Amino acid sequence: MSRTEKSVTHTPMMQQYFGIKQQHPDQLLFYRMGDFYELFHDDAKKAARLLDITLTARGNSAGQPIPMAGIPFHAAEGYLAKLVKLGESVVICEQIGDPATSKGPVERQVVRILTPGTVSDEALLDERRDNLLAALVGNERRFGLATLDINSGRFTAMELGGWETLLGELERLAPAELLIPDDWEANTPIERRRSVRRRAPWEFDQDSAFKTLTQQFATKDLVGFGCADLTLGLGAAGALLCYAKETQRTALPHLRSITQERFEDSVVIDSASRRNLEIDCNLGGSRDNTLLDVLDHSATAMGSRLLARWLNRPLRDMTVLQARQDSIAGLIDGYHYETIHPVLKGIGDIERILARVALRSARPRDLARLRDALATLPELQATLEPVATPHIGQLARIVSTYPELAELLQRAIIDNPPAVIRDGGVIKTGYDSELDELQNISENAGQYLIDLETRERERTGLSTLKVGYNRVHGYFIELSRGQSAEAPADYIRRQTLKGAERFITPELKEFEDKALSARSRALAREKQLYDELLDRLNDDLAHLQDSAASLAELDVLTCLAERAASLDYCRPTFVPGSSQLCIEQGRHPVVEKVLDGPFVANDLQLTADTRMLVITGPNMGGKSTYMRQTALIVLLAHIGAFVPAAKVELSPVDRIFTRIGSSDDLAGGRSTFMVEMSETANILHNATDCSLVLMDEVGRGTSTFDGLSLAWSAAEYLAQVRAFTLFATHYFELTALADSDPGVANVHLNATEHNERIVFLHTVLPGPASQSYGLQVAQLAGVPRPVIDRARQHLADLEQQSLHQTASGSVRDSMPLQNDLFAAAPHPLVEALQRLKPDELSPRQALELLYQWKTELG
Repeated sequence: MSRTEKSVTHTPMMQQYFGIKQQHPDQLLFYRMGDFYELFHDDAKKAARLLDITLTARGNSAGQPIPMAGIPFHAAEGYLAKLVKLGESVVICEQIGDPATSKGPVERQVVRILTPGTVSDEALLDERRDNLLAALVGNERRFGLATLDINSGRFTAMELGGWETLLGELERLAPAELLIPDDWEANTPIERRRSVRRRAPWEFDQDSAFKTLTQQFATKDLVGFGCADLTLGLGAAGALLCYAKETQRTALPHLRSITQERFEDSVVIDSASRRNLEIDCNLGGSRDNTLLDVLDHSATAMGSRLLARWLNRPLRDMTVLQARQDSIAGLIDGYHYETIHPVLKGIGDIERILARVALRSARPRDLARLRDALATLPELQATLEPVATPHIGQLARIVSTYPELAELLQRAIIDNPPAVIRDGGVIKTGYDSELDELQNISENAGQYLIDLETRERERTGLSTLKVGYNRVHGYFIELSRGQSAEAPADYIRRQTLKGAERFITPELKEFEDKALSARSRALAREKQLYDELLDRLNDDLAHLQDSAASLAELDVLTCLAERAASLDYCRPTFVPGSSQLCIEQGRHPVVEKVLDGPFVANDLQLTADTRMLVITGPNMGGKSTYMRQTALIVLLAHIGAFVPAAKVELSPVDRIFTRIGSSDDLAGGRSTFMVEMSETANILHNATDCSLVLMDEVGRGTSTFDGLSLAWSAAEYLAQVRAFTLFATHYFELTALADSDPGVANVHLNATEHNERIVFLHTVLPGPASQSYGLQVAQLAGVPRPVIDRARQHLADLEQQSLHQTASGSVRDSMPLQNDLFAAAPHPLVEALQRLKPDELSPRQALELLYQWKTELG
């Protein structure tokens, strides 16, 4: 539509709307009209469907009714939270002009764009989960990935190789929104993620990114941040920064640096292993019964988020891990964590509050919480003083105290401020003399109106007379409809209601002008003072952010100390230069928590001589628990935490791999067995002699001989790589590996039978299992008794045949007899021939049988 056509066919207000909407075609436009945000046309239809609000049609534009949906502006937060959770982006367009002086539509302007990765409002965020914005650029061989948490100012960049590595990092980071170049090919694994935004390719240009980043950090180069050697990573970071500025429409002073995350600095956990271990998200998608759920007794939300980051990125830096272990030991000694934890509870989530201060979106209650937190810091310092560890002392020094800011906020903000500054009532009396004077005029208005009402009743003799005020019509004298005809001559009619008339007098009008002027001036002055408070806080923003980061770490260390003491965890010992993983009485932290009875603890010994354990035993006997608890103990050791065991000595690991369970990838067109083989291939390609590998039931998704062959060769390969390996299997033949490779040992989970029912003992013992107990487990699962009885008959027949075949000496026949699903059943005549005893037949009987069989064959 041309500009001329638009001016002819649309109303002025809709022309203004279309002008703004044209700039944001793919986002929902919340267009402020009075006390409502309105949506029009396709936006209205979409919002009505997503928010379950009424779709109406109002007026006409270009000769057609306008589809329309609206929400009250004061209730917008709940609707915005729902849209952002659904992955939608919302453009907020506010009235910035004065309706009283505007000719035509009130001037409007986009003041903010809310997207899933850039929201900072408290109501729109999960307080215990990071909300990350990520950007990705590169090719199939090399990728640049950057992340930004706009609610803390954490800004990182990295470079990685290959899809598998990239998908593992995205699984770890779980960004709320992901930016990719518009010229990327479609149908990549990335496209299946939610909230993927395609952006102009030039936004990822490395030269532009360098300029944007150095301007943001006010530096000449990026050498000081350790990012100078990045290329693709900086391109992604530049795109992120441009997007953040575009959506926030304000300066971002809390983005002060960028950090390079090096792949080799952490213990790598691929996406499948991360899901299998249920670190912070269980297989059902919730946080219940995860490792994080067991450990997270943090006092603050920022502590919870930091603990989740530690668990998702275990470290290999022994200096850092040692400092954390020392800190936890120091907090346990003397039970210092008991006195520190309640003080930290009074600190609150100042990390996100400071981000809103930087974005100038902090609300009065944010400043009240910050005031209370700063007032708590001296008490916290006193509780930290007895903890005699260098790292805790360093954190305490960074936390510092801010007596001047604490006193300023104490003087400025009332004890329980309202939710928003819009209507005032935030600044304390006595803080500013000009504000006090203006507020006195407004407050004295109440007494003046009481006096006026008494005086006018006496003068007029009208019993229904009362004086009032509302925001739309101002001050008025109200008379009932019956007495309104008796109003004095100086009463000027202002408004007619159903049962009353409202009037104004010259005296009341003069007071109204004075009072309303004072009220609006007081509100303007209060907003000015509030902005000055934000300015003052921004002056110390860098120091306050450092304090918040140290407070979060103190919280996590205190939490881990409390968990270690309460749950009887031990301090693991790293033995660099050796090659061992030795665990005494190890336990699974999550299973232990949910069990009603005691958990059966088990040992594990992997040394330079023994690198692989082949684990056999019944289903439900505890093989998967034993394997997973080993991985979780190793993971916890690599975040510097204490672990659920009596004693642990280990050498540092570089990766943790798990191949556990079965699942289809229907969206990717991969069967269960294909998924299993893909995960196995990833392990075999990337495992080293410093990796921990858990392999559970490899090869079960195909025929017996194929599966056994694959499992056997995979186990042999890992034994040659000399990775720390736990290999659980139902293929009993694999126990023979221990005879041919001295680095392999057999262990089993024991069980016993009682009255034809299985009893799991969950104890790990040396040597292979003596039987599989499959029928007993099936009976326990509720398989009907006739089926179990028939299965016992089949099992007896199969075992007898297997023994007979083994005696024949054939190598092929010595393999376990498990018919292929697609193999043909033996012919009845072949079975008859097998039953035949030739020595008992006469020549005539033999000839008759031969004729009979020939007839049956047709």
